[in-house]
Amino acid sequence: MSSSTTIHTSSAGLEQGLFDLAAPGQAIQAYFARPAGAGSFPVILVVQEIFGLNEHTQDVCRRFAHEGYLAVAADLTQRQGDAGSYTDIPALVREVVAKVPDEQVMADLDACAKWAMAHGGAAGQLGVTGFCWGGRIAWLYAAHNPDCKAAVAWYGRISTGHGPLQVHHPIHLANELHAPVLGLYGAKDTGIPVDDVHKLEALLAQGNDAARASRFHVYPESGHAFFADYRPSYHAEDARDGWTRALEWFGRHIAE
Repeated sequence: MSSSTTIHTSSAGLEQGLFDLAAPGQAIQAYFARPAGAGSFPVILVVQEIFGLNEHTQDVCRRFAHEGYLAVAADLTQRQGDAGSYTDIPALVREVVAKVPDEQVMADLDACAKWAMAHGGAAGQLGVTGFCWGGRIAWLYAAHNPDCKAAVAWYGRISTGHGPLQVHHPIHLANELHAPVLGLYGAKDTGIPVDDVHKLEALLAQGNDAARASRFHVYPESGHAFFADYRPSYHAEDARDGWTRALEWFGRHIAE
């Protein structure tokens, strides 16, 4: 395992920044990054870990922007609390994350997509990616929005959520996906058994067209959050490989 080495991606050549997203019921904070200048860009919705709209999530948006995408991330737990103010993870999950309904998240992501299409997003070229808590959300959004063309789920839970409000899981989605999903998982993830990955893989193989087109890659030496360069769980080699696979997946399915 590699020690954390926080990556700071330059905003040179980009338009980027925080803004207030007109979401259902209230405005929530969001961040965007896209190549500077006029153009029409494929869109990636970036779904956070449990820690809110932090600098890492914004950095991932900038990485996508440097690859030619319009990337948007919103603080999807803002209504329930300030995730960034917590240092105790169990308390954060109990007091904030567990209280976030999936329906709220889907509606907020729809608002992100709508905003993106009004600010340089290319019609018909929408993807989603998410990490940890957001990895499960990426699966759900691929089943929620018929306009979604591809998803990449990084170590998202497969058969459970983070609380009683979260009852619909990737294991249920074999015949509901609108878009193929690339699942990137760590074999040493103590919270997501590799058996769950294999069970979902078998179900998807018998599912609809998008399900059968979905793929998995399991990294033998990585655990949870191996892409999170600011955390001790970071595994640089596997993170780089996963990023390459994600870009290839989106390039094939939404940016061709």
